[in-house]
Amino acid sequence: MSLLGQRCDWRERFSLRVNQIALQLDTSQNFAYEISISGKLMTLPIGANQFIEASAWRVGLTQEQLLRVQRDAFVRSYQAGATVCPRGSPAIHWLGVMDGMLKVDTVSEDGRSTTFAGVPSGAWFGEGAVLKGEPRPYAVVAIRDSTVMFLSRTTFQWLLEESRPFSRWVIDQLNARLGHYVALIETLRFHEASARVAYCISELFNPQLFPSTAARLSISQDEIAKLSGLTRQNANRALQELAQAGYLRAKYGTIEILDLQGLQHHARK
Repeated sequence: MSLLGQRCDWRERFSLRVNQIALQLDTSQNFAYEISISGKLMTLPIGANQFIEASAWRVGLTQEQLLRVQRDAFVRSYQAGATVCPRGSPAIHWLGVMDGMLKVDTVSEDGRSTTFAGVPSGAWFGEGAVLKGEPRPYAVVAIRDSTVMFLSRTTFQWLLEESRPFSRWVIDQLNARLGHYVALIETLRFHEASARVAYCISELFNPQLFPSTAARLSISQDEIAKLSGLTRQNANRALQELAQAGYLRAKYGTIEILDLQGLQHHARK
């Protein structure tokens, strides 16, 4: 709407001008902006505050520490199949899945793909690579349309030094991840196909690693096969067995969990 011919004082003109700047930045960088009463422009990624507040590591942060996280974090969106972090890229950010689902995988020289882990919405991951400061030995790829939050390695390390609760949470996270992979190796080596599939699916509900996973997972049967180390045919048969037992319902592109405890029990057989 044109402002020509309208009378407004300097406060109104200033407010409108700041809002115009915010709108221009929003359309070019996909950021949401908030204007403080003093007129200071603050960049806040869309939905970032709610996502940070819902993260378990947020508990115990001081206001100063929280503000630094909010200032440092940024968000990017990816379409299904897009690469979030290529293999060998520098681990300069810690990652959180605001929405969607990612996978951590690698591809061999002869083109064979191996999936190490699925990462559902609400989870933070990659702390090991960030701590070591080495190139990522894996790729991060969006399984479906996803929104990812990035927090710099500098701020991550600062929180480790400045926040004892955050450091404690990271230790618990690393311990849970180590336990997950030890149990995964045991499952892949000693258990039958249905137990392997049950473990890989039920672990997406690990309360420490993936505390916000929804009961309906948007994940293909092909990805389930890769997570389980099985052929697609064997994974499909295992899913049918688990469905007949009443643990889940498998549809095209989705897995709906009906009995998580039963699924976890089956994985330990």
